[in-house]
Amino acid sequence: MNGPAFLSLISGIVFGAGLVVSGMADPKRVRDFLDITGAFDPTLAFVMGGAVTVMAIAWRVQNRMSSPLATEKFDLPKISPVDRRLILGASIFGIGWGIAGLCPGPALAGLVIVPDKAIIFVTAMVIGMGLYRFIDTRFSENNARKEMR
Repeated sequence: MNGPAFLSLISGIVFGAGLVVSGMADPKRVRDFLDITGAFDPTLAFVMGGAVTVMAIAWRVQNRMSSPLATEKFDLPKISPVDRRLILGASIFGIGWGIAGLCPGPALAGLVIVPDKAIIFVTAMVIGMGLYRFIDTRFSENNARKEMR
């Protein structure tokens, strides 16, 4: 295993451990955070606030670095505008998160903690990712053909 892959593995393990320790791998805690008129639990807001703070510091440090520590160059996503696809995707993600009480990170951690419950979500997630790739590829091919005409 090369250096960047090993660091990614370690980062994923630390992330998963953080989800478990903070209780964010528990769907009930997430649903309670979203239940503002009932058994509201603000814990998730503090976890998110901590994550945003750490990431804000990381971005500031990264901006001052000429290259990353474990590879030759930074491979950062490009900034894209807020568009219909982003809003639709975020909405679907949020609805699924609210219904299941899980998002991808906690679901993968759940495969280790409570696999019988998490496997349903992870299976549906993988199917959804595959379906997206299939549909996106089909639309991209169709649009490319139309542009050639």
